[in-house]
Amino acid sequence: MKKIPRIMLVLLTISLLMSACVAPVAPTTTDAEKTAIAGTVTAVFSNKPTEGVLPGVTPTPEPTQTPLVEPTPTVEVQIGPDVYPEGVDPLTGLAVADPALLHRRPVIMKISNHQIDYQPQWGLSKADLIFEYYIGWGANRFAALYYGQDSDRIGPVRSIRRVDGHLGSLYQAVVGSTGGDGNDVLPYLYNYIPGRFFVDKYLCPGVCDDGRNVVYSVFGDSAALSQFFNNQGYALENPDLSGMAFRTTAPDGGEAGTSAWITFGAGEGSEFVYDEASGKYLRFAMDETTSNVYGPSYDQNTGEQLAFSNVIVISAYYTEIKTTLHNIDLIGNTDGMPATVFRDGKAYEISWKAPDSGKPIQFFDGNGNPFLLKPGNSWIVLLGTSSLVDIEGGEWSFTFSIP
Repeated sequence: MKKIPRIMLVLLTISLLMSACVAPVAPTTTDAEKTAIAGTVTAVFSNKPTEGVLPGVTPTPEPTQTPLVEPTPTVEVQIGPDVYPEGVDPLTGLAVADPALLHRRPVIMKISNHQIDYQPQWGLSKADLIFEYYIGWGANRFAALYYGQDSDRIGPVRSIRRVDGHLGSLYQAVVGSTGGDGNDVLPYLYNYIPGRFFVDKYLCPGVCDDGRNVVYSVFGDSAALSQFFNNQGYALENPDLSGMAFRTTAPDGGEAGTSAWITFGAGEGSEFVYDEASGKYLRFAMDETTSNVYGPSYDQNTGEQLAFSNVIVISAYYTEIKTTLHNIDLIGNTDGMPATVFRDGKAYEISWKAPDSGKPIQFFDGNGNPFLLKPGNSWIVLLGTSSLVDIEGGEWSFTFSIP
């Protein structure tokens, strides 16, 4: 065998060592092999459950955290006695359907307390305020004030009295009536409401006879009477009738006041009974024309029983000039006099004042703050200072008396 030279052996050894240090060439993969590998990888990852969720369970997305918002407490707004929202009647605390009505003088209509032909009065349910007072011989009369709404049939309209001068002045009103004492009443009225009262019955449709020409056949229309006085130059576009305050929720305190019985004389009794369903006091009355039958008082226009948010009984100074002629002093009461307010089935002993001859009667609680009436209409009774009061449970009875 032929020997390899030593030098060649050395070179061959070096060559083998260098070839051992070179990376091997990867084997070539066919397309079929590539497809098989890809399918295997896909199968593995498709069967791998999402982290933290069991296989076969749809993950529930985490809820978005909503910041907690504290509910805004409902704050009940007091209405009056100085500021009233636009379109709110300062004599009732209620928004009116026609705000234009508030840009005029209120209208007071004198109404008989007696029923006509055994039928109720007309138009009382539309009045903001109704004043009831003594006129002599055990009888009383109503002065119904219309401001936030009108009635086109009010009555029966009766004669004007001295106290209507005070009411007309306090509420900057015009007054409709039929007749009045030319010696003892009309001159007195000129001191308070000069030119702002009407005492005839031929001003149709403001105040007119319905054709029967009897004492109970005169009726009024508040809108028409308002327009008549406007035409006479007595218009007042923005009367300041502030002074009364209202809130829906009844004030704290008070005592049970489920009913109030008012007696001016034999056969003249009326009662206001609280009705929880309506939140108002329903009026019942006795009438001598029906043999003193006691029953509900209705508005002949609507056929509905008279109902009031507030019944207010105030003590006032009466001065008897003669049997059917009295002064009732309302204007000038600056110190305050006793009153009782019935609202929401409760009775409150308060006081009333009328320090300004051109501003409404004001009501105050025992701390001297404005008493908060219930929004709505009010029936206001003017009792003499010596009138008697009897209370049995929540039933109150007032008997008219003057010194």
